Amino acid sequence: MIHHQIRLAMRPDAPQDKVDEALDMLRRMGREIDAVVYWTVGRDVGGDFDYGAMFAVKDIEGYRAYMHAPLHRQVDEIGLPLVRNMVSHDLTDDEDPATGDLIRQIHAERFAGDPALVALIEGLGSYEGSSAPGGGS
Repeated sequence: MIHHQIRLAMRPDAPQDKVDEALDMLRRMGREIDAVVYWTVGRDVGGDFDYGAMFAVKDIEGYRAYMHAPLHRQVDEIGLPLVRNMVSHDLTDDEDPATGDLIRQIHAERFAGDPALVALIEGLGSYEGSSAPGGGS
């Protein structure tokens, strides 16, 4: 299994109705992306973030399908302009040492093929984790 988690601190001026729309879209991802085995979206507890989401997929093929799903890209377009700071990371019980490199490769391919997505990420106050564009952590 691969668990992909994001933590989001919203911009102070983000309209609550738009935040609610973005959270609803994240929930749609859990319900509608076939590769997702289970998921959760809600308030983030115990840190400097407002909300979080976690999506579990069975394997690297499921991860690729999840990351490249058109609905995922729609969520980026709606939600990222509302976000001040974001952390994205992955946890896996896959013992294959190549899995981490494959996860980073999937992110790199996604960013390389979508300059508008890179611009959205670069518009954040901070972004850490899962292979940030430009070779970040």
